[in-house]
Amino acid sequence: MSYMGTVRNNGGLSAALLLSGALALTACGGPAATDGVSDGGGAETVSAAPERTEVGALTPRIVLAHDTGVVVLDSADGSELADVPVKGYARLGHAGDGRHVMVAASGGFTALDTGLIEKAHGDHSHFFTQEPVLTKATVKGEEPGHVVPHGERTALFDDGTGQMTVFDPAALAEGTLGETARTKTSAPHHGVAVPLSDGSLLHTEGTEDERHSVVVQDASGTEIARTDECPGVHGEAAAQPTANGDVVAIGCTDGPVVYRDGAFHKYAPIPGHERSGNLQGVESSSVVLMDGEPVTDGGDARGSTTIGLLDTATDGPVKTVDLGSAYWFRSLDRGPDGEALVLTEDGELNIIDPATGQMKHEVKATEPWTEPEDWQEPAPMLAVADGTAFVADPQHKKLAMIDIASGETYRTLDLPVIPHEIQVTTGSPSGEMHVGEAGASDAGGEHEGHEHEGHDHEGHDHEGEGHAH
Repeated sequence: MSYMGTVRNNGGLSAALLLSGALALTACGGPAATDGVSDGGGAETVSAAPERTEVGALTPRIVLAHDTGVVVLDSADGSELADVPVKGYARLGHAGDGRHVMVAASGGFTALDTGLIEKAHGDHSHFFTQEPVLTKATVKGEEPGHVVPHGERTALFDDGTGQMTVFDPAALAEGTLGETARTKTSAPHHGVAVPLSDGSLLHTEGTEDERHSVVVQDASGTEIARTDECPGVHGEAAAQPTANGDVVAIGCTDGPVVYRDGAFHKYAPIPGHERSGNLQGVESSSVVLMDGEPVTDGGDARGSTTIGLLDTATDGPVKTVDLGSAYWFRSLDRGPDGEALVLTEDGELNIIDPATGQMKHEVKATEPWTEPEDWQEPAPMLAVADGTAFVADPQHKKLAMIDIASGETYRTLDLPVIPHEIQVTTGSPSGEMHVGEAGASDAGGEHEGHEHEGHDHEGHDHEGEGHAH
């Protein structure tokens, strides 16, 4: 891998050009292009800043990718706030600031501003809303892949070139990526990068045909840790850090590895379920939720009913839970108190205590379903924000909002599209909702979208800590 320094993205790149694949990145170390705006058939952008309205509280906004673009909904009533055309199959990832979502589609990554704004003011905050728009904060990519926010930085990984772009998501408030650090792996592959709190970068190494290495390089590009014991490396999740720094779990085909205390630790696989490729973590818990794909003679990894609870503070073994019904890679997430959430094909949302593996709630969330043959096809999925599991049932165009603490479904919405991916923003990087200064106008009424009881999750650091497929 080569280290390439930093470049400035002034926000002038056209998202329309980017998503249609017509815009090239500048050379490493040089200034980013600031012209070339076009209606080249990709996503549409709005040049003028949207009008803002001050409110007393923010309502979570639901972002759904569908076959022709990305739609943004108000979680209070399901009303459509924006429908942005996007060329190609769109994937969604939290940008890391609680306000923007990165759209990975044909041509690269573009930040979608969902229009939820929290501004600190002394001992309180003020809140504003505006119309969601696709911004000009873009990074060109041949095969845009994983988006990983961690700490105060976010990493984008381009599978087609091996380029990794790291930026501070706070810059997105000004419509730019700010200072970006761009690095490149030795060969393109389906990989992932994780920015660490000490300024180093954890990332995969491999080729299109084979990948089995994970390395950590410091801010100067010097390698400080490596493991080559992770065949089929895929998926990552950050867990509770130790006194020596960050802890990150990575999925492999023969049991996961964990980066802890500056070194990699290998774990035995779940018996009969060797491959783990999708993991979810929260920094308040040392336990990572992981999938376990069954070993079969025919090589079909579908139909697993077993999940793993990997305690990164120990050297194993991985605790297992058999849910009695299958799930898929979009089934996994974490609650505000670290609860392990798994959506199974019987239509239930399983809410599990990560320390004991005991079931806390089994909630009817969707109609029964079956994992599609093609991973890009729509099927039930979930996202978590402000103590709520947002569970989408694409085939029936329904979305259930479930209070994770109580297991109660408190709202059901009709969806205007058939989505294949979902993210939810709250305006706060923590994923928690906050109430504004007393007396501020509240255009939404009774803390819209979150009228249920039982939420006191300050300090929850959920968004973006686990990434699938």
